[in-house]
Amino acid sequence: MSHVSYSCLMAVDRDHVLRTAAALLTRKSTATLDDVARAAGISRATLHRHFAGRDALVRALEALGIAECEAALDAARPDEGPAADAVRRLIREIEPSAGLLAFLYTENQLFEGEELNEGWARLDGRLAALFRRGQERGEFRIDLTPAWLTEALYGLLASAAWAVAEGRVARNDFTRMTAELLLGGAVRRE
Repeated sequence: MSHVSYSCLMAVDRDHVLRTAAALLTRKSTATLDDVARAAGISRATLHRHFAGRDALVRALEALGIAECEAALDAARPDEGPAADAVRRLIREIEPSAGLLAFLYTENQLFEGEELNEGWARLDGRLAALFRRGQERGEFRIDLTPAWLTEALYGLLASAAWAVAEGRVARNDFTRMTAELLLGGAVRRE
């Protein structure tokens, strides 16, 4: 096996482990590293070769979540058309990653101390810019700050993901219900 092939194989294995961990932890946030290894079909020792411990795994999941959110934002074209339509596109694009976001949303260690990932600030800035654009165009209420609308979006995405995962909400309703609740509260009324 050449060096290039081996590197690709290792990347695929790590990606598989991360996605398996994300799927497991979104269903059961208290899952142990043994549970993650078992779900990924690897030994705990192999898991430790990729991630030194739970914190390292959570940090890798954080990077994955941020990357997926940034890709969803890019795909949603936040600067095109009415801001409300861009928010709907964003929610639709981010839906496949919402379970991972729901897990990350509850991981307080990600948002405390000196190790705050700058990716969250980038995401917050881009989302706030979308809400600000809607306010400037008279689409959204001006008494709700863009920062609050951003936090509300994160919270609704997490809540919707949990509701879908627990079977209380149909997956097909995720985008509509999330967008309508957020935008119903954010829309400027005369």
